[in-house]
Amino acid sequence: MDSKEIQKIKLRFGIVGNSEEFNRAIDIAMQVAPTDLSVLVTGESGVGKEHFPQIIHQNSARKHNKYIAVNCGAIPEGTIDSELFGHVKGAFTGAIDERNGYFAEATGGTIFLDEIGELPLSTQARLLRVLESGEFIKVGSSKVEKTNVRIVAATNVNLAEAIVQGSFREDLYYRLNTIPIKVPALRERPADVSLLFRKFASDVAERYTIPPLQLTDGAKQLLAAYPWPGNIRQLKNVTEQISLLSEQREVTEEVLRTYLPEIKSSLPMLARAKGQQGKTFENEREILYQVLFDMRRDMEELKRQMKSMMGGEVPVTHHQASSYPAASEVSFGGHAVTPISITAKHDDLDIQDADEYVVEEVMSLENAEKEMIRKALIRSHGRRKQAAQELKISERTLYRKIKEYNLENY
Repeated sequence: MDSKEIQKIKLRFGIVGNSEEFNRAIDIAMQVAPTDLSVLVTGESGVGKEHFPQIIHQNSARKHNKYIAVNCGAIPEGTIDSELFGHVKGAFTGAIDERNGYFAEATGGTIFLDEIGELPLSTQARLLRVLESGEFIKVGSSKVEKTNVRIVAATNVNLAEAIVQGSFREDLYYRLNTIPIKVPALRERPADVSLLFRKFASDVAERYTIPPLQLTDGAKQLLAAYPWPGNIRQLKNVTEQISLLSEQREVTEEVLRTYLPEIKSSLPMLARAKGQQGKTFENEREILYQVLFDMRRDMEELKRQMKSMMGGEVPVTHHQASSYPAASEVSFGGHAVTPISITAKHDDLDIQDADEYVVEEVMSLENAEKEMIRKALIRSHGRRKQAAQELKISERTLYRKIKEYNLENY
């Protein structure tokens, strides 16, 4: 499907975003829509999975029949079977009449089963029968009934892990996962964050007749760098808060920070890197680089202090260095890089004999990173997108690194 068709779908369903992975998800939904194949939509909570079953239904031959969305996690375990498959009179206390379930009501249409990973195992067995034969039995009945529904399921649970833990049936997983659609997290589509912010701010401004918000460049960078654990749902919430509570209509980086919850880390150095004033990080990889740079500076400072205390260099013999653990390694694009050298003083070392020892030199993290990027650019013949994919970093990060390391000619 070409980009114009995808754009029409976005406009029709109120979808905002231009990331390649998100467009790919829409493309798959459109391709599978004319069929009756089961679809499993996966992605974190708040990424907008609910759009995809609607796209599939509205572009299928079933679009004139019912579309029913069911939140499996919101229905108590004791009543889920009755809700989905119906019950007969007297099936349980309170069953004063016979009742059709969603599968009977939606026959000829589409059922969207959200949070499918929350279904009890007994209900999973019933659902598997519907998928295999289109048959179901109402609670309290022995009569087999037929239904003709298209099932689209969604989950933010890792079903492969749930299978290992015994909380999800493997056979049901393969039935549901005929066509998988993965919806990317918001942090994986940073270029879309400002677009979404503008849409939400415009919606609030129209609803309450107030001037819309405007973002400064610094605020846009912070929006793109923030990890958004709550995804689009969290971004919408933050946008609405700022729209209604902030007296300023221009949102600066400083104003935005007051509305963004701090992302806490169990690693002190990671927390320190994330909290640096004036710094924004596009992803965890950049945070790791910053931590390693800080570690390297700390090691250099420690060596300077030792040198000052002892009145000279603190050399290490080759055999002494080998008796200590190797320096920490960082994986960059599948390659191991040694960012810092750990040296130590032998107990019997005499400063007078310093000339007899050699201090091992290692490539700095900066030089190693520069070399990795240079080689990737050579292998990709200068194609930046290909090089970024090989290095497993964003194109934006690659362009910044190219400029930083003066690699524009590669």
